[in-house]
Formats: sequence, structure tokens, C-alpha cells
Amino acid sequence: MAASELYTKYARVWIPDPEEVWKSAELLKDYKPGDKVLQLRLEEGKDLEYCLDPKTKELPPLRNPDILVGENDLTALSYLHEPAVLHNLKVRFIDSKLIYTYCGIVLVAINPYEQLPIYGEDIINAYSGQNMGDMDPHIFAVAEEAYKQMARDERNQSIIVSGESGAGKTVSAKYAMRYFATVSGSASEANVEEKVLASNPIMESIGNAKTTRNDNSSRFGKYIEIGFDKRYRIIGANMRTYLLEKSRVVFQAEEERNYHIFYQLCASAALPEFKTLRLENANYFHYTKQGGSPVIDGVDDAKEMVNTRQACTLLGISDSYQMGIFRILAGILHLGNVEFASRDSDSCTVPPKHEPLTIFCDLMGVEYDEMAHWLCHRKLATATETYIKPISKLHAINARDALAKHIYANLFNWIVDHVNKALHATVKQHSFIGVLDIYGFETFEINSFEQFCINYANEKLQQQFNMHVFKLEQEEYMKEQIPWTLIDFYDNQPCINLIEAKMGILDLLDEECKMPKGSDDTWAQKLYNTHLNKCALFEKPRLSNKAFIIKHFADKVEYQCEGFLEKNKDTVYEEQIKVLKSSKKFKLLPELFQDEEKVLSPTSATPSGRVPLSRTAVKPAKARPGQASKEHKKTVGHQFRNSLHLLMETLNATTPHYVRCIKPNDFKFPFTFDEKRAVQQLRACGVLETIRISAAGFPSRWTYQEFFSRYRVLMKQRDVLSDRKQTCKNVLEKLILDKDKYQFGKTKIFFRAGQVAYLEKIRADKLRAACIRIQKTIRGWLMRKKYVRMRKAAITIQRHVRGYQARCYAKFLRRTRAAITIQKFQRMYVVRKRYQCMRAATIALQALLRGYMARNKYQMMLREHKSIIIQKHVRGWLARVHYRRTLKAIVYLQCCYRRMMAKRELKKLKIEARSVERYKKLHIGLENKIMQLQRKIDEQNKEYKSLLEKLSNLEVTYSTETEKLRSDVERLRMSEEEAKNATNRVLSLQEEIAKLRKELHQTQSEKKTIEEWADKYKHETEQLVSELKEQNTLLKTEKEELNRRIHDQAREITETMEKKLVEETKQLELDLNDERLRYQNLLNEFSRLEERYDDLKDEMNLMVNIPKPGHKRTDSTHSSNESEYTFSSEITEAEDLPVRMEQEPSEKKAPLDMSLFLKLQKRVTELEQEKQSLQDELDRKEEQALRAKAKEEERPPIRGAELEYESLKRQELESENKKLKNELNELQKALTETRSPEVTAPGAPAYRVLLDQLTSVSEELEVRKEEVLILRSQLVSQKEAIQPKEDKNTMTDSTILLEDVQKMKDKGEIAQAYIGLKETNRLLESQLQSQKKSHENELESLRGEIQSLKEENNRQQQLLAQNLQLPPEARIEASLQHEITRLTNENLDLMEQLEKQDKTVRKLKKQLKVFAKKIGELEVGQMENISPGQIIDEPIRPVNIPRKEKDFQGMLEYKKEDEQKLVKNLILELKPRGVAVNLIPGLPAYILFMCVRHADYLNDDQKVRSLLTSTINGIKKVLKKRGDDFETVSFWLSNTCRFLHCLKQYSGEEGFMKHNTPRQNEHCLTNFDLAEYRQVLSDLAIQIYQQLVRVLENILQPMIVSGMLEHETIQGVSGVKPTGLRKRTSSIADEGTYTLDSIIRQLNSFHSVMCQHGMDPELIKQVVKQMFYIIGAVTLNNLLLRKDMCSWSKGMQIRYNVSQLEEWLRDKNLMNSGAKETLEPLIQAAQLLQVKKKTDEDAEAICSMCNALTTAQIVKVLNLYTPVNEFEERVLVSFIRTIQMRLRDRKDSPQLLMDAKHIFPVTFPFNPSSLALETIQIPASLGLGFISRV
Repeated sequence: MAASELYTKYARVWIPDPEEVWKSAELLKDYKPGDKVLQLRLEEGKDLEYCLDPKTKELPPLRNPDILVGENDLTALSYLHEPAVLHNLKVRFIDSKLIYTYCGIVLVAINPYEQLPIYGEDIINAYSGQNMGDMDPHIFAVAEEAYKQMARDERNQSIIVSGESGAGKTVSAKYAMRYFATVSGSASEANVEEKVLASNPIMESIGNAKTTRNDNSSRFGKYIEIGFDKRYRIIGANMRTYLLEKSRVVFQAEEERNYHIFYQLCASAALPEFKTLRLENANYFHYTKQGGSPVIDGVDDAKEMVNTRQACTLLGISDSYQMGIFRILAGILHLGNVEFASRDSDSCTVPPKHEPLTIFCDLMGVEYDEMAHWLCHRKLATATETYIKPISKLHAINARDALAKHIYANLFNWIVDHVNKALHATVKQHSFIGVLDIYGFETFEINSFEQFCINYANEKLQQQFNMHVFKLEQEEYMKEQIPWTLIDFYDNQPCINLIEAKMGILDLLDEECKMPKGSDDTWAQKLYNTHLNKCALFEKPRLSNKAFIIKHFADKVEYQCEGFLEKNKDTVYEEQIKVLKSSKKFKLLPELFQDEEKVLSPTSATPSGRVPLSRTAVKPAKARPGQASKEHKKTVGHQFRNSLHLLMETLNATTPHYVRCIKPNDFKFPFTFDEKRAVQQLRACGVLETIRISAAGFPSRWTYQEFFSRYRVLMKQRDVLSDRKQTCKNVLEKLILDKDKYQFGKTKIFFRAGQVAYLEKIRADKLRAACIRIQKTIRGWLMRKKYVRMRKAAITIQRHVRGYQARCYAKFLRRTRAAITIQKFQRMYVVRKRYQCMRAATIALQALLRGYMARNKYQMMLREHKSIIIQKHVRGWLARVHYRRTLKAIVYLQCCYRRMMAKRELKKLKIEARSVERYKKLHIGLENKIMQLQRKIDEQNKEYKSLLEKLSNLEVTYSTETEKLRSDVERLRMSEEEAKNATNRVLSLQEEIAKLRKELHQTQSEKKTIEEWADKYKHETEQLVSELKEQNTLLKTEKEELNRRIHDQAREITETMEKKLVEETKQLELDLNDERLRYQNLLNEFSRLEERYDDLKDEMNLMVNIPKPGHKRTDSTHSSNESEYTFSSEITEAEDLPVRMEQEPSEKKAPLDMSLFLKLQKRVTELEQEKQSLQDELDRKEEQALRAKAKEEERPPIRGAELEYESLKRQELESENKKLKNELNELQKALTETRSPEVTAPGAPAYRVLLDQLTSVSEELEVRKEEVLILRSQLVSQKEAIQPKEDKNTMTDSTILLEDVQKMKDKGEIAQAYIGLKETNRLLESQLQSQKKSHENELESLRGEIQSLKEENNRQQQLLAQNLQLPPEARIEASLQHEITRLTNENLDLMEQLEKQDKTVRKLKKQLKVFAKKIGELEVGQMENISPGQIIDEPIRPVNIPRKEKDFQGMLEYKKEDEQKLVKNLILELKPRGVAVNLIPGLPAYILFMCVRHADYLNDDQKVRSLLTSTINGIKKVLKKRGDDFETVSFWLSNTCRFLHCLKQYSGEEGFMKHNTPRQNEHCLTNFDLAEYRQVLSDLAIQIYQQLVRVLENILQPMIVSGMLEHETIQGVSGVKPTGLRKRTSSIADEGTYTLDSIIRQLNSFHSVMCQHGMDPELIKQVVKQMFYIIGAVTLNNLLLRKDMCSWSKGMQIRYNVSQLEEWLRDKNLMNSGAKETLEPLIQAAQLLQVKKKTDEDAEAICSMCNALTTAQIVKVLNLYTPVNEFEERVLVSFIRTIQMRLRDRKDSPQLLMDAKHIFPVTFPFNPSSLALETIQIPASLGLGFISRV
């Protein structure tokens, strides 16, 4: 493809930058061939002219489309070059917080310098068994791939972890080993995986140290082989170490530390056991204080010491050996503090009684003087003599340090040996996975011998890596039959030859070490002479003659020659070693040096074929004592080269997997990316070389289906053929003209670098054009809609305007016409008005004039009339005055005369009164007079009262008249006669008036004061009233407020109490579920141990011939889980106990939860107490039974009748058996004699007729047998009843009867007559009794009804009274409660009636079946009449006699010896798929319970116990045998639950008998309480349920990810993005892939099987809830671990899939099962993928929406969100931080993944059966003919 096509305007490129390494820029105009300058614009908006190189004219690298940025695999990038790799890693690391990225076969791991929650056991479970490309990059994915290839290819594997110091190599290797230990488990009970992991803390403490780049830097290389057996379980491990940095023991640079173990010792110096070591602070010792940084932030050395000691103990290093190790380490520290004093320039001495040396000698157990002597002297040996020479102070210090390094190196080797011994496999190793944790390429300012060896090792590893990548590329091309062209890649063999070949650097170094006077300078000169200007990879620095430069594959490195010889020799004085060996007090010390005498050749292998351990790699080469020649002395370089060759041989013999660790910055800042440092490491670790090799060929690879799915938009309909391969070829030929840019393989299309980006550009352009066309069409459509709407609106407006104008014109015309009319009428009105006005004025004038004249006349007449009236009244008044004066004078005269006469009479009376006789006379009749007077007084009183009234009236009249007279006084003054009287009267009146005025004034003043007081009082009263009203209002307000508060408080308290109650209820439910879950887990653990015991027993029995097993993956939740889906074998409790007791000492029990153990112990105590109480109750029951038995023995005749009845029954059964056998033999004989095959065939009509006859005969015989038995039992009972009656002689005419009997003896009629008479009497008596009884029962029931009605009435009245007292709300609630209770009672009554009707219906159905059978037999008879030829050979079928149906008791009888046969036929050999399909659901459970009922009826406890134990063991055995079959497990879960429900329903306990019919209550168990067996069955049901969950989980697991995530249910929503070397599973539905329909079909299958087996509906709901939880958890976990699945379109797919699952729940009526709620996290995750993710409002909506997801899950989904198309946008980092800030207060689990293995605690709600036991029929297909119904 021409550059002009790619370098167009707006194309983005990368340009070099000194700060950021590479910068992004955009082309401002198209590039044309020949241009020397590119016009660019940087991202910050700055324009730039980029000059092309005039020689190469190389264009800057193109930038990948945004859709490809952030890919999991770097090889998926279309443009493969350094800036693209760097940018992709940066985006994933900074924006998405993803530290792992694939680069072809390499996993690139960037150290986050932060603890991430991605290494838990849930993550391990998620990656276990997955394909490498299906999940996001992870160290666990690499480990899983290695484990899978080891099992699949039967080939050993290696994981090579490399990188700089501080890049995270050790942690990555540690996690890989943890993965193997967790996934594979161990083959023995020795917990090998724990020991493998425990070796890490030990090796870190003695081999890791703090450096300037890393706080926990490994200062040695190690290769750990993890061994596996044939079943791929860990059996052991072996460790090899390389090049321990011994110089760190005696010297540390600034800000660095010695090995961790020294600081751990110093931190633990205060421990009592360390007192003898005489340790001090780390700053006290010379060997630990040189770096000046003795403490690491966040690390507690004392705690690390505890972990180290625990790891040593776990690996079998005893406490004594541990103390020996610590003594040696403390001795090294004290040795470092030994000082020397110079005597002269060539000699020195140790100060006398030097404390550090004294402590060192005490700890080592050596002599002080001897050690002090040899620290300052050395022995020189020549050919003839030996002499001792003193050494200088500098040499003595070097010798001291060399001794310290040598001791530490040997101690290191000794610990490695012991770790390997502890990890050594006890059985033969089948295969292994090696984990290589080795140092990466190093370059410092000063590089010495250590850096030279490290870089040499990396050269060898890089060579092996390049060859492996090259080989894989070649294999891929050959497999796809692509023409192979040799790819030019960097071969570092010349550099390796420079180092290790003959006359190479190492060879010259060893040769110089052998020279007596060899030095670093002479060695440097030899190097210059040998390689300078002869080898292009070797250079000499300009300003130095003691250094050399090597061009490594990563970079040029300058090495300083100083110290090379000394480090290569690693000299230590032999005499000092001898002193240490001579220690007798300290036995461990000589052990460290004893192996020096038996040094194995590094090239030789051990007898077992293993590579030698680490001592061959790190042990210094020294001459053995007495060795004459120095040729056998091995230098460090020689040893390292040999061990490196062995390592390469091991790696080449395995399949390698590469992990490259990158250090993002030098300051250990979390999630900070330094581009310069990252590029250096990418170049050094070979990642860019991998990219280069990949880019040189065809890096982009697509399957034909994926290519078709992605680029279907570029094809036309006519281009699409049925052959996908041909379709892709045709399209590519049109799209890419240069055929060299792509190749067609067998299954894939291979593209050159950049072609996928070109195709993506074409696709994006096509989609953009399509979008533009859609937008154009939609906008046109919208504009047309708008135009049509506007036109319609304009027309409407015009219509309305024109209408309005027309209406206005019409209105104008109407108004004009109206105006004319108005004018006409107005003018007429004006004229008329004027006329009327003139007429009215005239009439008014006339009326006024006439009125005036009339009024004048009237006034004159009125004056005349009034003057007449005045004259009349004056004349009348004068007459009346005259009359009154005359009358008054007459009255006065009368009064004067009468007074005079009265006085005379009075005198006479006084005189008479003085005489006595007068008194007597007067006294006579006085009483009568008194009475008369009394009456008169009364009358006078009455008159007086009336007069008073009249007087008052008169006074009133007088007062009125007085007022009138006062007015007339002035006019009457002129009267002479009245002048005097009037004058006096006037005076008196004036006085009175004055008084009255005075009184009036007083009254007025008083009135005024009273009014003022009243006004004041009124005002005060009004004020008071207003105040009172205000106070009242306030009080009312306060009262209302208080009432409201009280109401609110009451409501709040109620709500709080309700909330608390709900919370407490929820908490109790959670606690109950937790306890139930713990209990069920304990049951699971117990069953696992039982299975383990059985497996061990089977393995012991089958040790001789074990077939070679295939690859069996084990579960990752615990060590050994092969038998997880089985249960214990068929061993009864009595048999199992001694075996268990023997096995317990040899087995290690799994650790249990201590709290759970204590609870169980408490429960055991409670159960023992309950057992004791039940035992006491049983004793009491037995005593009662004995007493009842004694009472029964007092009635022997009745018992005798029962025995006789039993014997008769047995005899009858035997005889009927014989008859049936004879008839059966005859029928078989008849069949065998008939030679015609058509007749004797099983399907022939004759055969069917014979079978029908046989069944009918057997039925008739059974009926007759029952009738005979009933008649005989009646006869026997009648005989027994006759005897006592004859003895008692109770009949009235017994003598007559006796005489008749005597007479009738000879006639033989006595018995029949007597029996008939007795039967008649008994019949009549029984009828009478029954009628009487029924009448009494009816009467009693009526009385009971009356009483119940009375009670109901009283209760209703009480309720009514109570309700009336209650408030309205409570009244309504109480009435509702009452109504609910009443309806419930009515419902129960109706249910009882319904059960009775069902029973009647069943009886009628049975009768109908009998009649139908008879009709069928009649039809068969007619058929036989038609074919007489067949009738001759057939036996005559007996005629059916109508019979009464037998009343069974719902029990099954079997013999004790048939118990095993029963278990075998009913449990072990019963196949749910075949026989059980047509059975009544739960029939085996009913049969077993009916057998238990019969054993209970017989009171045979041994039979009950044996049957129940055999049943339980049988179920366990069948589940162990067929435990992976869902139908079997479901069938037996259903039957176990039904059996458990039957034991509860018929237990006799009131709580379980509520829903029983009276007949069912009669069937309750009478003799035994099987509560303990109910608990055992409940535990068994729990185990079966857990096994069922595991079975359906194993079935669903492969379907979930493919069906819910990968398969495109809605086709075309999301296209497939380009993938890299690690191909993920295709989302296109092939034949082998699972879809959502597969999951729904499987769910339908599960549901139909469970319903068919009659499983309880509540239990089905729990199973469905568990299934949906598994689906949701597995889907969400995979979504959280797969970046390619986190897109908008995938969210739509998931929501559609979930809606289909919800629709399935609705169809099955399971929406209330809680299954939908388990999918809530998945639903919210899908919604999170689809919602808008930009603004703060979006963040708030997300936080409120995703309440079922944890914060970690929300952030993970947002980080993983990846656009599939260019039209989507990435989530900004700021938005994710906003989400984190909003969710920081949310308290949820930090765990990222859901626990997919979680099993909800199961409950078995009591579900009574309405099926009557007596109606159950046993099919012949079960083969249970040996049991009989009772």
C-alpha cells in the first residue's frame, strides 16, 4: 500500500521526543512522494514542521486507531512498533489500572507498587480451566496454560520470570506457585503445597535485601521445579539457586541493607531464646549499618522473624537447628565487628580479649587464641616446606570479610538443601513445572563481576527466547500452509561466543586466575590484545585502561576490571576453615563444610537424573587439603557457566512460558509511568524483539468467520457466498490490491503490519459514509416532516384568517344594517319622546293646577273640622272639671257625716265592752266569726292584692297623668278656684321636682360612674377574653403541636421498632442461614472425609493394578476433591465405628471452625439430655405397655379368637397360594404346548388374553379368600359369644328353648335356627344401636353446634365491645384480623370437605375401572367367539363375581430376609429414566414408609433400625455410583424429602398432623419415635442437595460464559475486534459452541426432571435460585476479568439474555423464588456498560443504580470499558475518580469477584401429602412381588 494512501490529512503519527520518548501528532496536509517536510500539529495544539531524514527518507510511524488502543495483546495492534507498544502499555497501566498485557507468548507485568485485589482464591477459581485468550492477561492465565499443556501434551513446562530489580519478579513467581498449589492440590495428606509456599519466606529472608531500586530485591537466581504425579497433583518440589550476591554480607551501598535475616535477628534480640546470642541494635553491627537505612517503611522485622520461624518449622527444620542457624548468623554479625591493630605495614594483631571476637568464638565453639592467630596470619605452602606469614591490616580485613561471606554462602546452601529435603517427593515424579526467577539485564555506573555474570545469563536466556519465538512463528505458518520466508532477527550468539567460547572473556579470566602474579590490569591487557578490533561487540573505553565494553542485545555496558580476579577466585584461607571445622561444641558448624570434600562435578548428574542443587552453583571453588594440583579448582565463573548450561538444557527440554516484569519508575510511586525507563526495559527484556519478529511476517491473523463478521459491512449482497473462505478472498482482492500484504491459510487470513488498520480505516469510512447517509436521510425526512407540518400550519392559518375576514365582513354588513335600523328606531324614538314630553308637561301642569286648587279647598275644610274638634274637647273638659269638683264636695260631706256617726257608735261599743256579760255574749259564736273573719281577711287580702295591682296601675296612670298635668299647670294658673291649691301643689311639686332632679343628677352620676365602670369592666373583660382566646389559641396550637409530635414520635417509634424488628429478623435470618450454611458445610466436610476414607481403602485394595488415568482437573477450593460428588459407602454405623477408630490415628483430620466445633459440642450435650429424657419417657411407655398387656391377658377368649383368626388366615393364604401356583403351571403348560410362534409370542392376542385371565383369576381368588376369611372369623367370634350366653341363661324363655332344642336335636335344625335367630336379633339390635348412636351423635353434634354458636356469639360480642373501645385504625385492623381468621377456618372446613369428596371420587374411579375391566373382558369373550380355533387350546376363563373392595391399612409386609432384596430392587437397581417415569412421584419413599409402618405396627425395633439404615446406605451407594447423573440425584433428593415428610406427617406430633385427614391420622406411627432418623435423613437430603447443585454446576459451567457473554444472541450488534496471538473463543455460533438457547434448554430439562420426580415446589425454587446465582456469578466474574467484553453492545446482549431468563422464570411461575434477585449484580453491570458516563449527574445516577455491585466491581467495569466502534467514547479517569469519591463511604466487601462456589443454605419446608397410603398400588415392574399389602 502506498504511503500516500496512509499519510493523508488528519492521519496521526508518532515523532521522537527527548522527554516523552514518543509524541503524537496529526498531519495537516497529505504527504506526497518527494516531500522533505511534514506539516504536523501536536496534541497540545502547536504546529510543527517535521524534517524527514534525507538519506533514509523514513516516515514517522503511524498511530493505531483508537479502537485498538488498550488491547490485551500487543500483537493485535495493526501497527507494530515501539511507540505503539509503549502507548498501549501506558494506557492500560495508567487509565485502566491493568498491570498485565500479552505480547505474543510473553506476559508483560508492570509493577504497580500497590496491593491489588486480583490474586485471591476467587480469581484463581475464575482462571482455572479457562483458555488463555478468553480471559484478561494475568499471571494466573500463564500458570493455567502451563498446567494445561503439561497435562495435555505430557511435557514438562517452565515459566521464566525476568526483569530488573524491583520489577516484581519474585512476587510473580510466588503467585505462579500459589496458583499451582491451589489448583492442583496435593496427592498426600502432607500438605506439600503449603510447604512449597512456605519456602518463600525462608528464601526471601536469607536471599533478599533492600536495594535502591527495590525493598525486597532477590539477590540470587532460583529455579523451582514443582513435581506432579500421574494425576497431576503436587507431590514435591526442588530448588536450584544461582549466583548468590555474597559481597552484600560485608558491604552495602548507601540506602541499601544487608539480607533481611540479619535485621530480623536484631529486631528479635529481646526474645529470651536469643539472649545467648548477645545481639544489639542493627546500627551496632558493622555489617548492617553501612547502608544507613536499617528500617523499611511498612515492614515489621520482628513479625517477619516469626513468619520465618513458622516456615522453618513447617518445612521440618527443628528448633535446635533453627537456633544453630541463628547462632551462625549472629556470629557473622559479631565477626564483622572484629577490629585489627597494625604492628607495621606487613603485620597486624587482634586486641587482647577483644569482645566481638570472644562472642564469635563462644557462639562458634572455637578457641579464641587460635581464631585470633589465623585472622592475622596465613600459611604458605611450597614444594618443599610450609611456613606461616603475617598479613597486613588491609589483608586481614579482607580475610575476615571473605570468611564471613564463605560462612554465609555455606549456610545458604545448607538451608536450600534442607528445604529441598522437606519438599522432596515421596512417590515417583511424573512431570514438573519449573519457575525460573532470575535477575534481568543490569547496567549501573560501575559494573563489576556480578553484573557481567547476570548479563551473560540474560544473553543465554534471550537467545533461547528468540529461538522459541522464531520456532512458534514458523510452526504457525507451516500449519496454515503459508509460504515461509526467512525472517531476519537478532542472533546474539556472537556475544555469547565472546563471553564463553575458547579464548573468550571467561576463559581468559580463568587463565589469569591461575597465574601466580595475575592481576586485573594484566587480564585487561589480554582482553584488549585478543578481542579489540577483532570482535565488533568488544570495545575499549577511551579514557580507561582498566575497563572494557560489551555490546549486549539490550545495550552497551562498560565493565570495570577491578575486582574481577578476586571475585572469580573467591579466596578464603584454609586455616580459618579448619578452625571452624574443629568446633566440637557446635555440631551444625562442621556440617556446613563437610560437603566441600565431596564436590560433585557441575556437569555430572545425580543418580536420580536430576540437576544438582544450588550448592554447585554458588559454592566457591577452593583447593582441597592435600591437593597437589590446582587444575581441579573451579572458579566462580566456571561454575556459573556450567550451571547456566544445565539450566538451558532444562529449559530446552521443557515448553517455556515467559513473564517479563517492567519497573514503571525508579521512585516506587504507585501507578506512575516513566516512558524512558519503560522503553529501556522493553528493549532489554526482548519484548520489542518479539514485536519486530512478529511484524516482519504476518502479525495480524483472522479466522475466516471472524473476518466475515467484522468486515461484512464492506461487502455487497452479491459478494456473500455460502463458502466463507471464497467470500473473504473475493473481498480482499478488491480491497487490497497488493497480494503480498496478505496470505490465505487453511483456517486464517494473515495480514502484514498496517493492513488491519487500513481495513479498519475503510470500515470506519464506510460506516461514517453510512452514518452520513443515514443522517442525511433522517435530516431530510425531518425537514420534509417540518415542511409538511409548516405547510399544513400555513394552510390552517390562511383558512382561519380568511374565515376571520369573512366573518368580519359579514359582521360589518350586519352592523351596517343594524345601524340603519337603530337610526330609524332612534329617530322615531326621539320624535316620540319629544311628543310624549310635551304631552306629559301639559298633563302635569293641568294636574298641578287642579291639585293646588283641591289642596286649598281641603285645607279650608280641615281647619273647620279641627276647630270643631277643639271646641268639642274644651267643652267636654270644662264639663268634666265641673263634675269632678261637685263630686269631690259631695264625697267630702259624706265622709264628715259618717265620721261623726262612727264616733257615736264607738262610744257605745266601749261601754258595752266593759261588762263581763257582754264578753260572754260576744264570746258565743266567736269561733265562727273568727273563721268568717279569716275568710274575710283572705278575701280582703285578695282584694288588697287586686287593689294594690290597681293602685300600681293607677300609680302608673297617675305618673303619666302627672306628667300631663305638669304641662297643663301653666295654662290652669289663670283659674281662680284652683289658684291656692295650685300654688301649694306647685310648691310641693317644685320641691319634689328639685328632689327628683337631685336624685336624677345622683342617678345620672351614678349611672355615669356605673357606665364608666361597666365600660372599663367590659373593656377589661374583652381584653381578658381576647387574651384568654389568644392563650386558648396558643394552647390549642401547642396541643395540636404536641399531639402531632406525639403522633410523629409514635409513628417514628413504630417505624423504628418495625425497622429494628425487620433488621433483627433479617439479622436472625442471616445468622440462621450462616449457622445452616456452617452446618451444611460441616456435613459436606464429613462426607468428604468419609469419601476420602473409602477412596483410601479402595486405593489400598487396588494398589497392584492401577490403570493409567487421563488428565483429571481437580477443584481449586481444596487439596483433594476427586470424590467430592460422592457419599459414604454402604457401611452401617455399627460396622463403620471400629474401622473409623482404627483409621483416625493415621489420618490427619481437616481443620474445623472452632466456634462451630463448640456449638456442635453444646448441641451434642443438649441431644444427650434430650436422649435421656426420651429414654425416661420410653421406660414409662414400656411400663404402660406392660400394664396394658397384663390387662389384655385377663381377657383370654378375645386373644384366642385373634390367634385363631390369624391361623385361619394363614391356612387360607397357603391354600390359595397352592391353587394359584397350580393354575399358573397349567397356563404355562398350555402356552408351551401351543407350538405356533404367533400364538405364543408376547405380543400375540392369545398371550394377552391369557395374561388377562391370569390377573382376573388372581383378583377373584383374592376376593374370595378375603370373603371366606371374613365369614370364618365371624363364625369363630359367634361361637365364642354363644358359650357365655348359654351359661348365663339370659333369655327370658330359656326353658322353652331348651325343651325345643331337646326336641329338635334329632332333626338337625337346631344350629341353623339358633344361628338365624341370633343373627336376626343381632342385626336388629345392631341397627337399633346404630340408629340410636347416630341419633345421639346427631343430637350431640347439634348441641355442639349450638354451643359453638353460643361461644361464637359471645366471642363476637366481646370482639365487638373491644372493637368499639379501640381507635378507628385498630378497629379496622382487628376486624380484618377477625375476618381473616374466619375465612381461614372456613377454608379449612372446605378443604376437609374437598378431601372427603376426593376420597369418594377415588372410590368411584376404582369402581369405574372394575366395570371397564369387566366390559373389556366381555369384548375379549366376543372376540374369542369369533375365532373358535383358538378357544380349544385356551383354558376357560372363570366368571367375575362382583366383590366388595378390601379395606387396606396402608402398610406393606415383607420378611426380614427380603430386606436386602427390597433395597436392591427399590433403590440400587431402580433407574429413574426407565422405570420411574411412569410411577407415582415419590413412590419408593411411600413404599419404604409403608414398610416402616408395618415394622412399627409389629413393634419390631430391630427391623425398623435395619430397614432405615439399609435405606440410607443404599441411597448413599447409588449416589456414589451414579452421582454425576442429574436425574438420579434429583430422583433421590425428591424421594428422600418425601420419605422425610412422611416420617413427619405420620409421626403423631400435633404440629405435623394439622393437614391430615382422619384416615391419615389413623395411620400414624404408634410405637417408635423416629426423630433421630428424621435428622439423619435431613442431613442426607442436605448432602444430596449439595451434590445436585454441584452436578448442575458442572453441567451449566461450560455453557454460561459462551451462552451469556460470547454468543451474539442479537446478531450484528457488536463486531469482532482484531485479536492477537492469544485467540479468544469465537462469539460466532458454531456447531460446538453453546448459546443462550442451550442454557434455556438445559434449564427446561432440569425443571421438567424435577417436576417429573415430584420434587417439592419450594425445593425447586431453591434449586432454581441456586442455578441463577451460578449463572449470574460466573457471568459477572468473567465480565470483570475480560476487557473485550466490557462494551456498550455487550451490555445490550447481556440485558437481552437476562430478559430471556426472566421470561423463563415467568413461564415456569418462579418469579417469587428469589432467582431474579440473584441476577441483580449482572443486570446492574450491564446497565453500567450502557449508561452515559460523563457528567456528575451520570456519576450520581450510577452510584444510586449500582447498589448491588461493590465499589471495586463498579470501578473495575469502568476501567475495563472498551469501545468496539469509533463512535463510542472511553471513560475518563476523572469520571472514575468522581465515582470513587462518591462511593468512598459505602461499606461493602473489597472482594472483586463473586463467590461462584457459594451454595445457599437449603431448607426443607414440611409438605404433607394428600395421597392416602391404602390406595397406593405397587407396579409389577418394580419386582417387589415378595411384599404384600396389609
